[in-house]
Amino acid sequence: MFQQDFNFPSTCVVSTVSPKIVEISSDISINEGNNVSLTCIATGRPEPTVTWRHISPKAVGFVSEDEYLEIQGITREQSGDYECSASNDVAAPVVRRVKVTVNYPPYISEAKGTGVPVGQTGTLQCEASAVPSAEFQWYKDDKRLVEGKKGVKVENRPFLSKLIFLNVSEHDYGNYTCVASNKLGHTNASITLFEVKTTALTPGKGPGAISEVSNGTSRRAGCVWLLPLLVLVLHLLLKF
Repeated sequence: MFQQDFNFPSTCVVSTVSPKIVEISSDISINEGNNVSLTCIATGRPEPTVTWRHISPKAVGFVSEDEYLEIQGITREQSGDYECSASNDVAAPVVRRVKVTVNYPPYISEAKGTGVPVGQTGTLQCEASAVPSAEFQWYKDDKRLVEGKKGVKVENRPFLSKLIFLNVSEHDYGNYTCVASNKLGHTNASITLFEVKTTALTPGKGPGAISEVSNGTSRRAGCVWLLPLLVLVLHLLLKF
């Protein structure tokens, strides 16, 4: 009978492969309150460990130790970059990021009125947070104020609007409404421009005059106090 010996190697070499992310979710824009699902698929040998982390100053540790990240009812505070990391100790971890934008309607965080004398420059300020950025409109007595009105200037930035009165008149005083809106909704706030009276100093009524009156009063008070003492001294002299 034919017989053949087979010699097998005493050790078996297993090849290793560095981790590689082969599939990951695209950047996403979603309205606040909806659910989010992110995917990160990685290959390698040994099989990589996949983790998700929220890149935020307030985030602590990992938000998921799995290929899939599920966020129920996402909030505006959970917007930002999410980092997927794949590692298997063969090489340095592979990292990819997904940007999550959370849309929400405007809310006015500051509505600042001011008091201004007639003839001076006055500014009403309205600050609103929103994604997408809010558009601002100003109203007085249900009438919209537009850029270019005589003596009035509107300055708009992504989160801030200023209504500037270049030369305040009596007609300008009153309540104004700031409206902030985007595609998800709108909000408003009432802001007041009120009058501040100025007091002008007249000749003879300034601080110097007050000082003179005060000094005169002090001198008179001193004389009244010395009079009894003088009478007493005179009486003693005549006695002796």
